[in-house]
Amino acid sequence: MKISILLPYKENYSPEYPGAVSLFVHSTSKLSIFKKSIKIYGNTNYKEKLSDNYINIPLNKNNLFKSQSKEYVTKFIEQQSVDNADIIEIHNRPNYVNLITEKINTKIVLYFHNDPISMIGSKKIKERISLLTSCKKIIFNSEWSKKRFLKNLDDIYYKSLKLEVIHQSINKEKIVISKKSNLITFVGKLNSAKGYDLFGISIIKILNQNPDWRAIVIGDEPREKLIYNHKNLKLLGFQKHKKVLEIFKKTSIAVACSRWEEPFGRTSLEAASRGCAVIISNKGGLPETITNGIIIRHLTSNNVFKSMSDLIKNKKKRIEIQKLSLKNFYLTDEFTSKKIDTYREKIFNKFSINRIDNQRINNLKILHVTNFNERHNGRLFYNTGKRINNGLIRLNHSVLEFSDRDIVSYYRSINDFNGAKKLNSKLIEVISNYVPNIIILGHADLIKIETLEFIKKNYPQIKIVQWFLDRMDSKWLVNRKRFLNKLDIMDASFCTTDPKSLGFPTNKKIYYMPNPVDVSFERLHNYKYTNFNNDVFFAMSHGVHRGVLKSGKFDQRENFINKVLKKSPNIRFDLYGLNNKQPIWADNFINAISQSKIGLNLSQGKAAKYYSSDRFAQLIGNGLLVMIDEKTQFGNFFNKKEIVLYKNEDDIADKIQKYSNDDKERKKIAKNGRDKYFKFFNSSIVADFIIKKTFSIKHNKFYWE
Repeated sequence: MKISILLPYKENYSPEYPGAVSLFVHSTSKLSIFKKSIKIYGNTNYKEKLSDNYINIPLNKNNLFKSQSKEYVTKFIEQQSVDNADIIEIHNRPNYVNLITEKINTKIVLYFHNDPISMIGSKKIKERISLLTSCKKIIFNSEWSKKRFLKNLDDIYYKSLKLEVIHQSINKEKIVISKKSNLITFVGKLNSAKGYDLFGISIIKILNQNPDWRAIVIGDEPREKLIYNHKNLKLLGFQKHKKVLEIFKKTSIAVACSRWEEPFGRTSLEAASRGCAVIISNKGGLPETITNGIIIRHLTSNNVFKSMSDLIKNKKKRIEIQKLSLKNFYLTDEFTSKKIDTYREKIFNKFSINRIDNQRINNLKILHVTNFNERHNGRLFYNTGKRINNGLIRLNHSVLEFSDRDIVSYYRSINDFNGAKKLNSKLIEVISNYVPNIIILGHADLIKIETLEFIKKNYPQIKIVQWFLDRMDSKWLVNRKRFLNKLDIMDASFCTTDPKSLGFPTNKKIYYMPNPVDVSFERLHNYKYTNFNNDVFFAMSHGVHRGVLKSGKFDQRENFINKVLKKSPNIRFDLYGLNNKQPIWADNFINAISQSKIGLNLSQGKAAKYYSSDRFAQLIGNGLLVMIDEKTQFGNFFNKKEIVLYKNEDDIADKIQKYSNDDKERKKIAKNGRDKYFKFFNSSIVADFIIKKTFSIKHNKFYWE
């Protein structure tokens, strides 16, 4: 893996006056498992560099009419045409991202070391959303910085796996607390933003009251003159980083009392790593730099004074904080470097937990989004979504059910009339916690395209597929639109009609999927028996969710059935959903079909190639002799010894008469049909088909392909 790290223009990657970003990059890169493949790019006038893998980008500083920042990025891009890095890590310059992505197609990681809202390229909401799209990862130096980036963004962005906090770090050293001096240290810019005026006023009072204590101030500030003098106060000006750490080893109390919202605060981090009792203000990311210390909630010079005075007077408390600072310090270079390498491995797709191959295809995490009908109290338990779910589980996958229709039903409100807003935000929340390998959608119409696009951008490793059971030929254009609406964002789509017959785009992964049977649902064996209360079973409805017949609605199938009834006066029919007899569901349905020899499968409208409702699977799976229109072309899958095909009302009436009276032949065909359906169209096989097609896994042809 080749990694190029681009420092901010003017960031000094040198032991002489190094910036916080340079120190962070240097200390973590040298511990990386990829250290031999890392190149660090920057611009500095100092000859001595922090490491040998640094490449300086020279600039023409005499050209007053050209942006040196743009020239800097342009030269970096030119260098990348040679280096061809797999990952480019950009530090603290969001405005570099667009310039680079326009020219280079590679994985971009952006680091924020400052407040994102204050920086060119991430101030606006649309700029931050654009960064989420362009970058594989966005790293923040504190939770505070991350919250600032998310300010005024929609809730769905809050759970993006692209966003991660990786704090700055430093090596921890063994410190002998008893050897520490009566020394108080302030390190940083000597200005009011850093709270130097508060420290200055306080330290003079402290030193006057405690003549056996000394203070050291390290830093400078040419733009603001804050002068404080005392015989026990030393002003050292700017010092090399190594010298600062040596002073912290001797320091008992370190103060970082910033007024401004510091995104992180390296001074307090370094002080804690050297066993200091650290006093900080409650600003920005400062509280994240220490595990034990004093946090000033209300920042005044008097409270700074009181905090220092308390630690001086209470030696036991001071030593306890010092010891705990050392003991609990965890933000080491090794710790941080491992976190960085972990995300590198994942986005490079070498060791990603979500990478799928033939060895791991049998142990996926699946989020199945469909209507599991909890609110219907078991009336619609026997449905295709449940069958597919059972198949996935039998294949040893981990399956989390997400019942979209139940959720919208429970969360409707005045501000969210159909519950869709809550549904989509809840889906993101679930994904952020469960992080599936694949999301399977079944008729999930209220899941917005914007939500799926967000998932694709922020969880690019997750596959998204859909299955669809309803008719989509010319009379059902609304259903067709529902299916095609999300087609472009799907990794694969599955429907229970032959997709070629529907004229769907040939450049998309659209597959025919049969209605599955399930061994736990289809438990009857009607082919074994002779004595039944009825000869023929047929049921239809005006919609599964309605559950009852709709007043004034007429279904053309009624004409067909009534004609068959007239032609079969001596046949015992058990009919539901027509002639004012209400539909039946769940166990009432199972009990009804258990009393019939023959199941009539008749779908709405003209026959479509391979289309049938899930009634076909239910009837044949329970051992009834199934009759179906030959124009459905199910004869391509089943022969006359397995199902009965009919041409019209006269033909089906004749065949009903024949098989109602010929139990031997009826049993034989019904058994063959059931056996074949369970062999080739069971829920595990259909679920396996969905998985293999989604991940383009090589396989032997499925029976219906």
